[in-house]
Amino acid sequence: MGHVANGINLAVRYATCALPLARTDAIELEEALATNSDDRVRNAALGTLVRAGGGRARSAWQRSARDPSPAVRRRAGELAPSVAPAPVVGLLALLTDGDALVAETAAWALGEIAWTGRTRARVVGALARSAQSHPDPLVRESAVAALGAVGDARGLPAILTACGDRPPIRRRAVLALAPFEGPEVDAAIAAALTDSDWQVRQAAEDLR
Repeated sequence: MGHVANGINLAVRYATCALPLARTDAIELEEALATNSDDRVRNAALGTLVRAGGGRARSAWQRSARDPSPAVRRRAGELAPSVAPAPVVGLLALLTDGDALVAETAAWALGEIAWTGRTRARVVGALARSAQSHPDPLVRESAVAALGAVGDARGLPAILTACGDRPPIRRRAVLALAPFEGPEVDAAIAAALTDSDWQVRQAAEDLR
């Protein structure tokens, strides 16, 4: 229990003040992240190391993205937008994680980062696949929302497909059409105005 309390106390201390992370504390947190059996401690250590920034943040994030605990992998997904440079490889791996909550969080994170160039195309392609074919509806919904946030035309076909999915996903897909224009988008919004679900209809009204 002493190791648990010490790891959490260190994280709390740095979360409640603006002090730079001392080298000795950083080493202790890295050790906790690597060896502590309590995922609460590993989560706390990860959060503190990411807030500190720099190379330690990225190394901590990469370790946590491979953690055996879904709770830690999910926390890594939540913190990914704060890591520089953006950990695209690790996030794409989390997007295919066997735990749906981890994959859902990864999809959200992918939509929060300003991707460019070939990386952007890679991210959009991965999100489109998840939006269209992931077995868990929460992951599909999160992937659709991320495609709307990215706003890349290459993701539009997947968003249009999602307009025919379950009601919560249809609603999210309609909202994700906001950055796009064209006859296909207009047709999808028009169809949503007569949807059987009132929230989908409301989303279409908001866009119109």
